[in-house]
Amino acid sequence: MAKRGKKYLQAANLVDRTRAYPPDEAIDLVKRTSFVNFDATVEAHMRLGIDPRHADQQVRGVVILPHGTGKRVRILVFAEGEAVKVAEEAGADYVGCDDLIERINGGWLDFDIAIAVPQVMGKVGRMGKILGPRGLMPNPKAGTLVPPDDLPRIIEEARLGRVEFKVDKTANIHVPIGKVNFTKEELLENLTALVEAILKAKPSGAKGQYVKRIALTNTMGPGIKLDISQTLALKAA
Repeated sequence: MAKRGKKYLQAANLVDRTRAYPPDEAIDLVKRTSFVNFDATVEAHMRLGIDPRHADQQVRGVVILPHGTGKRVRILVFAEGEAVKVAEEAGADYVGCDDLIERINGGWLDFDIAIAVPQVMGKVGRMGKILGPRGLMPNPKAGTLVPPDDLPRIIEEARLGRVEFKVDKTANIHVPIGKVNFTKEELLENLTALVEAILKAKPSGAKGQYVKRIALTNTMGPGIKLDISQTLALKAA
């Protein structure tokens, strides 16, 4: 095991590892335990009681965090024809098709979300080996493969704090819910929105306890275990 630094150990000493904290206390702690000299990201980690090897136990969806993630999102849209003008007027950072595909094939990946209209997916789909592993491939389940008329709405949602979540091979979900400089109320509302979205995305094949563990952490900081029953009971105001 790697040796922990002094600042990490000081932060970890503030956390009782034997305790599951109520959400509001956990958020206080995740703010107090940040020791880096930049605005750290707060992440929610959830362990689900599913087997992601089965198609009927996949968990994937999107959530609009009420207060965003605190990060400016760079939006790329694959489009041609009239859809180019729609995407540009809606405020996308990069719009195009063949030119963007050429840049990406050359190693350029300076964007956070990729959206596409169906008309160009024949070309975009060939980049599956590049975009897929990075979670950047436009997909109807993620709401990033949309008709031109929906581009303004999807781009606006991305700006407001639209975040995709997807269970990994170990049945875990990791989602940023803001920055440590957010207020406690803002982080709590973002966490509430995420919990509601994941509960809504419960797959038909899930059996037994759906959510097994929930924790919060900040960049490079210690994990803080949440009380499951109190966290799952969170409701948006």
